[in-house]
Amino acid sequence: MIPRPQHNEQKPKVSDQKKAGYHHGDLKEALISAAKQLIQDKGPEGFSMAEACRIAGVSPAAPYRHFADRDELVGAVASQGFDSLTDRGKEERDKHPPGSVASIVALGQAYVKFAADEPAIFRLMFASHKGEDAFHDSVKQQGDRCFNILLKAVNAFQEAKGLGTTKTLDIALPLWTIVHGTACLLIDRDFDAVAPGTDPDELVRIATEGFLAGISTKLAKV
Repeated sequence: MIPRPQHNEQKPKVSDQKKAGYHHGDLKEALISAAKQLIQDKGPEGFSMAEACRIAGVSPAAPYRHFADRDELVGAVASQGFDSLTDRGKEERDKHPPGSVASIVALGQAYVKFAADEPAIFRLMFASHKGEDAFHDSVKQQGDRCFNILLKAVNAFQEAKGLGTTKTLDIALPLWTIVHGTACLLIDRDFDAVAPGTDPDELVRIATEGFLAGISTKLAKV
């Protein structure tokens, strides 16, 4: 079962700060790790570059070797979040036969679990790609790469069912809506208010299986 998102997260402990510190010249990753801790604790707007430097154990001038400003550092955290979500999705999808309904269900469940595990990062990811500069474009590219694993899973499903592959996006978008909506309702605790005891895993499974059964019937008649 997907765990409930944790609220009132504690500030990074000294031991955590040391883990995020600057080791073996890996300055960029140390800063991203520090920023991630701060975002989880204070939100993306609630910390300064100086605080990230303090946790990473570097001088205030050090970040500018890799990041033009704090926004770029925050964007790097968002990009890394999409990378992690992509990897989790692939891992769970690949536990099932290609083209199977189970593989798509697993992909959706992994998406919701990521949101439950990393609510602050999840929210950041879907805010950071909304911009016009090159860095925001980079975050969007990582988001597109993440969405592409769903497109591939749906395409494999269509081929396995002999449904053709011209409606891939039309099938993928409702599936994404199911899991993204579930994730947001979960981390915002709306289920607790409206439907206490909701099992997100089961909700994703029922909704995904029902939708795919319906769309398969519809496309088979075309």
